[in-house]
Amino acid sequence: MTAVLRLDRGTLTMREVPEVVRHLFTWDARSQSYRAPGRSYREVSELLRGHLVAYRDEAASFEPLELRFARTITPYPHQQEALTAWKRAGRQGTVVLPTGAGKTLVAQLAMQATPRSTLICVPTLDLLHQWYSGLLSAFPDASVGLLGGGSRDETPILVSTYDSAAIHAEELSGRYALIIFDEAHHLPGDFTRAIAELSVAPYRLGLTATPKRSDGRERDLDTLIGPVVYQRRPDELRGDTLADYREVQLMVRLSDHEQQHYQELIETRNRFLAKAGIRLGSLDGWKAFVMQSGSPEGRRAMLAHREARSLAYGTEGKLRVLEELLASHAHDRTLIFTDDNATVYRVSRDFLIPAITHQTPVKERHALLQRFRSGEYRVLVTSRVLNEGVDVPEASVAIVLSGTATEREHIQRLGRILRRAEGKQAVLYEVVTEGTSEERVSQQRRGQWRPAAAPDVAAEVWEQVNASD
Repeated sequence: MTAVLRLDRGTLTMREVPEVVRHLFTWDARSQSYRAPGRSYREVSELLRGHLVAYRDEAASFEPLELRFARTITPYPHQQEALTAWKRAGRQGTVVLPTGAGKTLVAQLAMQATPRSTLICVPTLDLLHQWYSGLLSAFPDASVGLLGGGSRDETPILVSTYDSAAIHAEELSGRYALIIFDEAHHLPGDFTRAIAELSVAPYRLGLTATPKRSDGRERDLDTLIGPVVYQRRPDELRGDTLADYREVQLMVRLSDHEQQHYQELIETRNRFLAKAGIRLGSLDGWKAFVMQSGSPEGRRAMLAHREARSLAYGTEGKLRVLEELLASHAHDRTLIFTDDNATVYRVSRDFLIPAITHQTPVKERHALLQRFRSGEYRVLVTSRVLNEGVDVPEASVAIVLSGTATEREHIQRLGRILRRAEGKQAVLYEVVTEGTSEERVSQQRRGQWRPAAAPDVAAEVWEQVNASD
């Protein structure tokens, strides 16, 4: 009897399982069949074919594609190297390249080299439309559709947000032979990982500037997509593929009054933490602090913590430095980054600079970016919404007034100004308040901080919280 491999809502099923793949399946008494995760499809298929087992594949419904570039493409050496490394790894794996290094072209080359139905997952609507436009331009004869943002197409090439692809993961699971995960560090989340778990796609490509996550789940990418097969840092491509750039750190001091108030706030917080036996060097410690903040004493400690953070991140000294930097770059397209919306709105109000936050409506954000690109607006101030998924090649100066401790955020913000242009000299300024926890945060995001054996009780883990002020 010929074995039959079927797919049931992202799960492979077989009534009779050949011995060679039995270790991959589990008996399900309810359905009276053997079942395995959709992502096991490639391993199951290769084992069955390799052992010459007769079987009928009813799980996959891939479509062949014929993709021709609209114009002659000559990739940079690192792009060709990335493609070659991915193919040698069996067309499974993650490519790590800085923003501006042409990850999208690597993906398009992978699609042409693997001409089968393809799903592209992206984290934001901005990227959804950016990818859609790019694919239509690159492959004008291809059928490209969208899933998300009000669209629900069924096409051989489909661009989807992670959220929409996760919602429809079961029905998408058998359609696509190649899945491309842009900003792949988003994939290992509890909700979004279902896209990869349920899909039978034998070919998988992850793209990211840095795979690191605050929860350590970047290790899951090896199973969900494949290991890192190629990696380049910004400094390895500077002046060639990327614009030449430099990084400048500017230290500012709190005023005597601000420094005294800062220390009082930190002492108020630390007394409570010591009494409650809480250490803030881990996410568990932060969660315990949040739980304890329901009490009057805990609430005072939390408010002190927040005020100290705001004082360090929004000191008057930083605004004076910002004024000087804007004057010295009076003709350069500049992006100002902060960690919180309150500082964004203060900078916007004090310096009459257009602002973009997560509260900015989509159409208004689009209009602001268009005016920035055209030169009508020379400066924009934002919090985190421009960290990824926005192409602003005109920007050459970035001013970071505050941020989280994640290296990924630092690389993303640097990447916003690294798009190559004739004669472009990019510069990233990082303004840090001396004598506060922000010094450690700065060192951490630049990969220069090494924790002591016993974490300091004052260490902050805001990068793991994603709080919006």
